[in-house]
Amino acid sequence: MAEATGFGAVERVEATPVVAPRIRPAIQPAGAAGGGVRLLLRLEGVALLLIAMAAYARFGGEWSFFAWTFLLPDLALLAYLAGPRTGAAIYNATHSLVVPAVLLAVGLAADLSPAFDLALVWAAHIGLDRALGFGLKYARGFAHTHLGQLGPVDPW
Repeated sequence: MAEATGFGAVERVEATPVVAPRIRPAIQPAGAAGGGVRLLLRLEGVALLLIAMAAYARFGGEWSFFAWTFLLPDLALLAYLAGPRTGAAIYNATHSLVVPAVLLAVGLAADLSPAFDLALVWAAHIGLDRALGFGLKYARGFAHTHLGQLGPVDPW
C-alpha cells in the first residue's frame, strides 16, 4: 500500500518478512567420511590390525616388545599442549601409515628385525585407532577427524 501527499513525500510500503528455510545440519562435518564410507574405513582398520598382528606372530616378534611399544604413538597427544594445530600435525605424523611403511621396507631390505617389528606394532596401533574411529585429526581440535567427529553424536 503506497501513499503520497505531495512533493518530496515518502512512500510507505508494507513488506512481508523473508524467513530463511530451515536447513538440517549435516551429521558429519565437511571433510569427514560418513555412512558406508566411514564403515569401510573402520573395517580397513580392523583388517590392518589383524594383518599386522598375524605378521608379527608369524615372524616371531616378542609379545613383551609388542605390549611395551603398542601405545607409543599416542605420546603424540602431548603435542596438543602446544595447541590444536600443532597437536593435529604431530598426531597425524605418528598416525599415518607413511613412516611405518618406510620403516617396514627398511627393516626388510636391511634385515633389521627391530625396525620390522616396530613397523608392525605401529601399523597395528594405527589399525586399532582407525577401527575405533580415531582418525587423522583436523586443526579444529582433537575430536574432528577424517572419520567423523568423536563423541556421543555418532559413536559408530
